[in-house]
Amino acid sequence: MKQSLFITGGAGFIGSNFVRYVFQKTDLRMVIIDKLTYAGHKVSLAGILKSPRVKFEKVDIADTVAIRRLYQRYKPVGVVNLAAESHVDRSIDSPGDFIETNIVGAHVMLDQALQFWKTLPRAKQKKFRFLHVSTDEVYGSLGKTGLFKETTPYSPNSPYSASKASADHLVRAYYETYGLPALITNCSNNYGPYQFPEKLIPLALLNAMEGKNVPIYGDGLNVRDWLYVEDHCAGIWQAFRRGRLGEKYNIGGRNERTNLEVVDRLLDALEEFYPAARNPALLRKGICCYHELKTFVHDRPGHDRRYAIDASKIRRELNWKPKYDYESGIRRTVRWYLEHLDWCRAVQTTYQRERLGLKK
Repeated sequence: MKQSLFITGGAGFIGSNFVRYVFQKTDLRMVIIDKLTYAGHKVSLAGILKSPRVKFEKVDIADTVAIRRLYQRYKPVGVVNLAAESHVDRSIDSPGDFIETNIVGAHVMLDQALQFWKTLPRAKQKKFRFLHVSTDEVYGSLGKTGLFKETTPYSPNSPYSASKASADHLVRAYYETYGLPALITNCSNNYGPYQFPEKLIPLALLNAMEGKNVPIYGDGLNVRDWLYVEDHCAGIWQAFRRGRLGEKYNIGGRNERTNLEVVDRLLDALEEFYPAARNPALLRKGICCYHELKTFVHDRPGHDRRYAIDASKIRRELNWKPKYDYESGIRRTVRWYLEHLDWCRAVQTTYQRERLGLKK
């Protein structure tokens, strides 16, 4: 029997891309664990789920009994924990959901991993790994200079980042206290295929295609480090296979852009592949340029000003580096969405790109 790898949140954005990456790179059997919330969809795994190497379990990671049964049934060689509520705006509206999944769920996965790991023979214990995928947002906000390092103190500013920081501390505690072979990765902003359309890039892209306003928070000068999702998946896999236990690895693209720059380049790429002069939605409104759709809106409460990742540790220790710069990544992203509008329609049954996160 092939060895099994647990991938939680495997029907989400990064998760579905990671499933595809591991499927192509290995012969492992993957057990995808996902409760299929608004951002998790089996359609994102189309084709993959037909493989006998892939099993799907619709399970909430905060359900202790269900998770215990999965460990007992599949006896995994490792866990990659990607399951999380991840949108800052939603965390402002409903912080309880983030605490339940990101903290309670992470604890359940860790605790049940520990109980399972204790039953393994010594040789299998040495091979087992628990990798927790986290975010650069746990570090807080940077000024105009500087980079987040693995040693940067945590200073989360939103319910989302606070919940992820809490989970990171639990992972470290389970390694230090119980010896569970665990490690953490912290990534910068991801973009690419299968990203749910409430995030900046797919939301702006789809709105522009439909001739709708493209919202830009505040003055548009908040800075993020952008990482193409396939590069992130490669980094996760390197950390899972070769990373030092008990360590953290920052994964970033060194592609700092203001939100305004991100939108401008996105609209330029859209013009390249789907010119405004051929777009009926714009023609009906008498709009001749996608950039006319940019609209500045009230800023997000507690909006961090700048994130930037120092990824030198994972480059040095694991020989990882991004394959795609922002220019090539954004062109690939725009082309993917234009070619997968059916997927976009399928996942937007409960969310119509309305503004979230204004609750104070």
